[in-house]
Amino acid sequence: MSHDPTSTPTVAVPDPTAAAGPRRVLVTGADSGIGKACAVALAAEAEHVAITWHADEGGARRTAEEIASHGATAHVLHLDLTTPTSAPAVVDDAVAAMGGLDAVVLNAGTGTSTPLLDLTWQQWRDVVAVDLDGAFLCLQRSAHHLVEQGWGGRIVAVTSVHEHAPRVGAAPYCAAKGGLGMLVKVAALELAEHGITVNAVAPGEIATPMTGQEDEDPADGAHDRPGIPLRRPGDAREVAAVVRLLCRPEGGYVTGASWAVDGGMLTMGPMAGSHLTSDDWRRP
Repeated sequence: MSHDPTSTPTVAVPDPTAAAGPRRVLVTGADSGIGKACAVALAAEAEHVAITWHADEGGARRTAEEIASHGATAHVLHLDLTTPTSAPAVVDDAVAAMGGLDAVVLNAGTGTSTPLLDLTWQQWRDVVAVDLDGAFLCLQRSAHHLVEQGWGGRIVAVTSVHEHAPRVGAAPYCAAKGGLGMLVKVAALELAEHGITVNAVAPGEIATPMTGQEDEDPADGAHDRPGIPLRRPGDAREVAAVVRLLCRPEGGYVTGASWAVDGGMLTMGPMAGSHLTSDDWRRP
């Protein structure tokens, strides 16, 4: 392929102070679970970590305490993505509080367990508003800040294995996460010339409040999962480790990718189907 020397895109100048990792980080939905684990993991090298919460302020305050224990300053903000248009102002507030932005983790999300034929329009909209509309507005506003600063940055969206594979009873969740996964790819293309990488991390079953397993060790053998090659749910810290890599300089040549953190769940495919012994899967 020939190169046109007259076509020169704008290239971001790296921030020399970010060589050890992002100093100013925003994590949405960090009051528990994966968001909390990401915020705490990134706090190990950050100076400021802004976190958002929707319904559990106490959980967010506990996350803030853990962030502070790593020497970073925590900033706690309320974010209600059921009204997605409120998101840009919250991102602005977080950036102002931290004095800039180096990395953002889009984790806030919700779901449903309702069969398609029983799903109401409002249930559909509630999930899509949070998981796709809200994520888009947070991503877009964060990208504006990163571009204006001029030295690049990192954006990581926490999607799900259901970005890639469907699940009975989760039509709006799957549609939203699939849409978010494709948004990540488009954003990665458009923001690359500004030195901004955009990636997705797609967890499988993780031991969090969303799956009713908070504060349980998924490796203790009590939660046998024959359908997952590693035979257990994941730990939120295992997801956070991948997010952290993508936010660090070592992850700087990865963009537009979706990293499954699922114990091998997605690889089961036809094998899982051929070994089912009942019709239980037909209902959520």
